[in-house]
Order: sequence, then C-alpha cells, then structure tokens
Amino acid sequence: MTDDTLRSVTVRRTATGHFTAVNARGGTIDFGTGGEPGGTEFTPVELLLAAIGGCTAADVDVATTRHAEPTGFTVTVTGHKISDESGNRMTDLSVSFAVTFPEGASADRARTILPRAVKTSHDRLCTVSRTVELGTPVSVTVADTS
Repeated sequence: MTDDTLRSVTVRRTATGHFTAVNARGGTIDFGTGGEPGGTEFTPVELLLAAIGGCTAADVDVATTRHAEPTGFTVTVTGHKISDESGNRMTDLSVSFAVTFPEGASADRARTILPRAVKTSHDRLCTVSRTVELGTPVSVTVADTS
C-alpha cells in the first residue's frame, strides 16, 4: 500500500463516554456512547450508518447534479443492532433514497439516471458500503505506553 491509499483518523477520549475523532486534515467529529438521557451526540453505530449514507449520497449527487440541481435529497440508512453468538453487530442494513428534481429536460435526465447512479454506487463506488459488504478484516493492537 502507498501513502496515496492510506486514510486515518485518531480518536481521543474527552470525558467518560465522550470522544473526538480527528482526521488528517484537522476535521473533528464529537461522538459518544449515547448513554446520557436527552443526549444528542452520535454513537459509533450511528456514525457507521451516516458513513454508509454519506458515501453513497456523495456518489449519487455527483452523477445526478451534472444534469439538474435536486429540490430534495434525503438518504435514510437503517439497520438492527443485535447481539448473538457472533457478538454485537448490525444486520438488515438498508439505504433508501428520496430525491426530487424540478421540471424540465435536464431534470428528466437526472431522474432517469438516478436508479443507475444508486446501483453503481452500491455495486462499485461507495467505499464504505463495499467494505462492509465484503467483510474486510480489522486488526487491533495495543501500543506499549509504559
């Protein structure tokens, strides 16, 4: 692998059950365990769902907005968090697009290519959902900090 293919984030604990992820460009996302009553921060599982939705939304947005600017664009990602003999995991992941375009020939073209753009993102382009579907192994280590 090369530096061109490497992606990384660093997660730092900020308080009990609270964390901040920092990317190589300095962007941050705060998240937590979702254990506080009334808390609104994303949990790691919700970030996974957002990553799937965001990845495929970006692909579809590029393909369709070449023709027309949407008047509405929503992607909903759902799944069930379960615990069984395989441990904790998500099942029944589903991505649903609701995209509308204005009237006109360009918008008609965008509407026509929307299903193909969604399929192409799912089958080939969305790195996040492709990684989940193909089941990429994750290695874990503990650094010596003594």
